[in-house]
Amino acid sequence: MDREEHVETLGEAECLRLLSTVPVGRVVYTEHALPAVLPVSFQVAADGRLLLAVRRLSTTARCLDGTVVAFQADLLDPATRTGWSVLVHGRADVVRDAEQYRRALRSGLRPWVGDPDPMFVALVPELVSGRRLFPLGRRVQHS
Repeated sequence: MDREEHVETLGEAECLRLLSTVPVGRVVYTEHALPAVLPVSFQVAADGRLLLAVRRLSTTARCLDGTVVAFQADLLDPATRTGWSVLVHGRADVVRDAEQYRRALRSGLRPWVGDPDPMFVALVPELVSGRRLFPLGRRVQHS
């Protein structure tokens, strides 16, 4: 059987819902003209933006601000080769609004590598895609 029969393409709403179930993803950005990938703590905000927590004085914080980035998160089971993966592309900007910053701080969101004074980066999703992988014995029901 073709492996593609066991892959479901996910809609944007389902992708954002799944993202809200995991605390860490990977942000893909450019550093010194090369691609860089870094695990980051994040949350899906009520308005659909992703809030990434980074160390304030880090190179990553400087590289993300005002740029187009990719963000990926997943939950995969290597034993059964099942799970899901979501990819988001969009513009990232440092959160400068004081109230938005306080709200993110109160939420408990903190950088993956601790920092008592974190910086938050808002990623506005422009392209969102995702896939769910099913066990080989189960076929995806196509609508």
